[in-house]
Amino acid sequence: MMSTTRVLLADDHAVVCAGIRNALRELPDLEVVGEVSDGPTLFTALAQAHPDCLLLDVTMPSFEPFSAIRQIRTMYPVMKILVVSAYDDRVYVQGLLSAGVDGYHLKDQPLSDLRLAVRRVLAGEKWISSRLVDKLVQGGPPTHLALSLTPRQRDLLHLLQQGFDNHAIARRMNLSVKTVENHLTRLYRQLNVQSRLEAANYVNQHPELLALSGQQAGSELVADRFLEAEQITMLLVDDNARYRNQLRRMVGRVCAQAMIYEAENIREATHLAEQIAPQLVLVDVVLGDEDGIHCARRIKTLSPLSRIVLISAYPDREFHRRGLEAGAVAFLDKKDLDATVLRQVIDDLVG
Repeated sequence: MMSTTRVLLADDHAVVCAGIRNALRELPDLEVVGEVSDGPTLFTALAQAHPDCLLLDVTMPSFEPFSAIRQIRTMYPVMKILVVSAYDDRVYVQGLLSAGVDGYHLKDQPLSDLRLAVRRVLAGEKWISSRLVDKLVQGGPPTHLALSLTPRQRDLLHLLQQGFDNHAIARRMNLSVKTVENHLTRLYRQLNVQSRLEAANYVNQHPELLALSGQQAGSELVADRFLEAEQITMLLVDDNARYRNQLRRMVGRVCAQAMIYEAENIREATHLAEQIAPQLVLVDVVLGDEDGIHCARRIKTLSPLSRIVLISAYPDREFHRRGLEAGAVAFLDKKDLDATVLRQVIDDLVG
């Protein structure tokens, strides 16, 4: 007697869910064990139902597709994941396949194709809707290593990735909306993408686009030869953009070969830590209304080999104790953090 295959549906459109459920009824020995409509309930249902296969639309509310898929794949390595989506952007599809899905099916395809997709995925094969195959074999955007983005373009791309619209970007960057639109048009052309969605997805796949080299950050001074020979990935976490800029320049003067990433809150910091596994992380203890020590603990969980240094303008013995418990290797007063101290910190890392 064949065992029943348990399937979980995840889509915020009830009509779509009903259509998928009806289509799957024709497949023998398959049972739909639940339906969910957002990210949080999806993770709860996965833990409770333990399905063999997950069919999901990745545009559900409260669901960040790339990090969530990677997390689901880690938690449930054997479970099959088939995306059923209306989006046919090449970069989007490539990103999700790289994140760990077993197939990508377009919603506008016949239900018979959906049943075939489910059978193929359950059999251990990969599935891509036929209309997407030509797009995928055409090749992607030019390699990120060949791109040369200006600091303004990096800032623009970062805000776009965070979901800001043109008006919000204009306010944050002190530019006119028309100037932002012109910058975006040139940026899309440079990345060889057609839309905001494609641009944001491309950055999610290549977070190094947002990194600034130490040579760019501190080009007015020459770093010492020993440190120039080392390639160091650093993450600076501070909610004060002006201080981050100051710290970035300092890093550039000390280590021209450093690749410098920045974050202003826990969400951004943990997202980057998961993607780039930084060797050295500087985290402010106070991140607006958030707890930098909690941020350090989460980064350490996601990237155990990262060395974390907590910094603060308010040195406190309790902060120091809690920081070390969270996995930090040092605690520095901001007023003492200069090029000499930073050089020692990096020296300890590369030594």
